[in-house]
Amino acid sequence: MTELKVDGMTCATCASTVTRYLQKKGMSDVFVDFSSGEVRFHGGEKMLTEIKEGIEDLGYHVHSEDEHDHGGGTGFPGSIESKFFFSLALTIPFWAMMIVHFEFLHSLWFQFAIALPVYVLGVFYFGRSAYHSLRSGSPNMDVLIFLGSSSAFFYSVVKGFFLHDEMNVFFETSSSIITLVLLGNLIEHRSVKQTRASVASLLKMQVQTARLVSFFGEEKFEVISEIHAHDIRKGNYLLVNSGDRIPADGIIAWGSGEADESMITGESLPVMKQLNDSVTGGTTLISGAVKFKVTATGKHSALSQIIELVKAAQAQKPRMQKLADQITGWFVPAVMGASALALLINIFLLHHSLTQSLMNSVAVLVIACPCAMGLATPTAVMVGLGKAARKGILLKGSDTLETISSIRQIVFDKTGTLTTGKFKIGKLEIFSGTEEEIKSAITGLEKFSSHPLAISLLNEMKNFPPMKFLDVQEIKGEGVSGRDEEGNFYFIGSNRSESEEENNLFNIALTKNNSLLALIQMEDEIREGAAEAIQFFRARGIKTILLSGDSQLRCKKIADELEMDECMSEQKPAEKLHFIRQCVKQQPTAMVGDGINDAPALTQSNLGISLANSTQMAMDSAQIILLSGNLKSLPAAFHVGKHTLLTIKQNLFWAFFYNALAIPVAGAGFLSPTLSALSMAFSDVVVIGNSLRLRMKKIF
Repeated sequence: MTELKVDGMTCATCASTVTRYLQKKGMSDVFVDFSSGEVRFHGGEKMLTEIKEGIEDLGYHVHSEDEHDHGGGTGFPGSIESKFFFSLALTIPFWAMMIVHFEFLHSLWFQFAIALPVYVLGVFYFGRSAYHSLRSGSPNMDVLIFLGSSSAFFYSVVKGFFLHDEMNVFFETSSSIITLVLLGNLIEHRSVKQTRASVASLLKMQVQTARLVSFFGEEKFEVISEIHAHDIRKGNYLLVNSGDRIPADGIIAWGSGEADESMITGESLPVMKQLNDSVTGGTTLISGAVKFKVTATGKHSALSQIIELVKAAQAQKPRMQKLADQITGWFVPAVMGASALALLINIFLLHHSLTQSLMNSVAVLVIACPCAMGLATPTAVMVGLGKAARKGILLKGSDTLETISSIRQIVFDKTGTLTTGKFKIGKLEIFSGTEEEIKSAITGLEKFSSHPLAISLLNEMKNFPPMKFLDVQEIKGEGVSGRDEEGNFYFIGSNRSESEEENNLFNIALTKNNSLLALIQMEDEIREGAAEAIQFFRARGIKTILLSGDSQLRCKKIADELEMDECMSEQKPAEKLHFIRQCVKQQPTAMVGDGINDAPALTQSNLGISLANSTQMAMDSAQIILLSGNLKSLPAAFHVGKHTLLTIKQNLFWAFFYNALAIPVAGAGFLSPTLSALSMAFSDVVVIGNSLRLRMKKIF
């Protein structure tokens, strides 16, 4: 895989231009992210210099390996946000002309003065991209935007200043085209930035420094020194203390402790690590201290592999984006051809004057400017987002909305998704003593432990006074022991039953003088709305699957209780990803998860769904976030998505229908540039109005 850093891309159109260039050069698996400037592809190692020069010829800048990132120049100062608001501020007076009738608003010089800066911005922003796309033989939508805005601007200049016809100028059209398309680009840009954040949050988990253990002399005298993570090598010995994040993958050579491996397994319970056990870079040692021998660093570590899994999954284009690329390929040449054809027909067949013929040709360019198409998706998405937000649902982008209605099976993680990740007592079986004595003993011992199960037990039994104990000791990974005032030895910890099934059901045992007093079955608390959500999907013939890193018995218990169709347990991140890939090949699949370990699967699925209390990595990787944390809102998300997608389809149909009808009419001379501008504005109003109609529509 070849990776490049490219500056100067401002929107998806730029990304499509670079993508088509690389594909023409025979590259495969091309991925271009205009927001980050990241470009990846397979092949081309022998012609890398030629490829870099080709991208430079398109008008973009390829970073060298030792070059610092200066943030991607766009040819015009400021971010996409500042460009849009600058353009909007100067375009509002034109829109105000339709409502109020102040004399100065209709002044030719005033209109020219506020239209000129917007047009100059458009030249730098769209014109540059249009020019280089034409040079490369792959014209993009920026060509139409530039030609449409330029035609409107210069036609108005000629009409107003040279022909002294101030009534038939339309500077507002030029400014409106640029402003409205910038709005679409802004929404698109912010959506892509949200997607990029998933990899960024993972990268933040990579440890920057580590404690290197060096040995000197025959006595193997140890010296501890701090090194940068980049300097860690396979075979090094590293020291990790309680609370530290483990900097690399390795095998424990000394010490023991409990590690939080939820980023790998998704399970909230810590894992006891002892001599010769493996540790994973990016996980946290929450107690104890260990020295371990490094077995994998850099790209070979488990965390780096998860990052690469996410990147690979993100590289796959959604169907709507692929369709947009295909439309761009033929729509731009078609409109340019229609404009040229209109000029020729008007001159040679209709015998119109050159001026009239040029006006008709300009009218075609103006009326075909893809403002309505540019607004079709963003406006509907904004309304849909607002409607969903009022139900505690965050939807990311039009691709999400497209996918929702196609989902035929949905996969759920267990811990933290179908369950809360908090534990409760499922069953307490007492073999000796009273219930009050048992619970007092439990609270008396567990108050000395910070283990998640201990905390859960204390919360459940907070009304029982704790028994007094002496010589209390906590053995990490095993349990807590102590002696009462009469000298009786109590112990609470992992059940050591020989029966695997019993050990899973009764995972905590309380003993007195080595005699069993009670067995406690701890269960994950099922999340609110989980049962309703599962029933919603089952009623619509959507298959429900549980996919978890937890044990088979605990997973099956939850799946049976919720009446799910299938259960997959003891799955690592790579195994989850493989399972999701197989599901996606069969039929459109959604994935609901909450942990870092779920991120690759969330990204690879057709539709990733997460909850607001999930890890940042999971939320960044998902296309839907349930802000309420209640799974009851998941059916509402599907309703919103379905109706928003319907609105988008209606908008796009109108945009294409309008162009198909209006272009021939304009080319035949029945629409002047002024009427074409008004027609284009009317088309925009129809699209915006239909999107706003969704706000009032009752859909759930």
